[in-house]
Amino acid sequence: MSLEWLVAWSWSLDGLRDCIATGIQSVRDWDTAAVATVACLLVLFVWYCYHVGREQPRPYASVNSLMQGADANGLQNGYVYCQSPECVRCTHNEGLNQKLYHNLQEYAKRYSWSGMGRIHKGIREQGRYLNSRPSIQKPEVFFLPDLPTTPYFSRDAQRHDVELLERSFPTILGEFEALYKGFSNCSLPQGWKMNSTPSGEWVTFYLVNQGVCVPRNCRKCPRTYRLLGSLRTCIGNNVFGNACISVLSPGTVITEHYGPTNIRIRCHLGLKTPSGCELVVGGEPQCWAEGRCLLFDDSFLHTAFHEGAAEDGPRVVFMVDLWHPNVAAAERQALDFIFAPGR
Repeated sequence: MSLEWLVAWSWSLDGLRDCIATGIQSVRDWDTAAVATVACLLVLFVWYCYHVGREQPRPYASVNSLMQGADANGLQNGYVYCQSPECVRCTHNEGLNQKLYHNLQEYAKRYSWSGMGRIHKGIREQGRYLNSRPSIQKPEVFFLPDLPTTPYFSRDAQRHDVELLERSFPTILGEFEALYKGFSNCSLPQGWKMNSTPSGEWVTFYLVNQGVCVPRNCRKCPRTYRLLGSLRTCIGNNVFGNACISVLSPGTVITEHYGPTNIRIRCHLGLKTPSGCELVVGGEPQCWAEGRCLLFDDSFLHTAFHEGAAEDGPRVVFMVDLWHPNVAAAERQALDFIFAPGR
């Protein structure tokens, strides 16, 4: 029995020795260039994993998550005023394109260049787009090329969100009426913002202002705020996204102006719409209707006015910014990153 065991053990050692010898010979037979290539690729892979792993992803404020605790810095009367000279939304100089391109590169490095062709083209030629646009449509900050352009959009452009907003008309109107009871002739209630107009009064009550939630205001309109989280196309994570109640008193005229970008559709849900009120976008007039949504591209030259009598009361709309239907999902994600608040 011992002899058989020794023979088997000797055979096993011989097999192991042959296996090791074969492996060593295979390594010797490798081409030197191939070995160097594999080694370089391995080093590059290890470096990439280290470089990506040490970077922390940028956190985003979500429209769906209610900000708690103290109000954010930079809030005056419930309205966000930019405190940074580096703010993309408020920067109007030659360095803007470089800043946008840097943000796009950072996004592509973390995620992917896939689907970024139109954004890359827009940033690369932004100066030409903004300077050569016809006077009827001239976004002040960012123009995304190859988007269908029209002053007004049909309800089908964002049907789900339009129908949800219209079904919620009684809820939004009720919360506005509760807010409006706080108005007096001598002071503007906290949370409201007075806007500059050549005549009359235009005040707004922001729930989301330039992509930033206004906590105190949201707590005063909790059901309207929760509604924003149910909208599929609400812009809530970049500086082009807003949601507010907009009030025009009789005799008010808003100066003609352009919005900052063409990537969004501005939606007005009529809450109170007396006669003599009109919205003009790209030279085309439209009237609001209570409980109905009006969709338009505010990168077109536009104005609004209330020519009704004092006894008619104010014109009131709930305004929310939605994505342009032709901006793809990958582009939306990238634009949220590039134009994130404070970036």
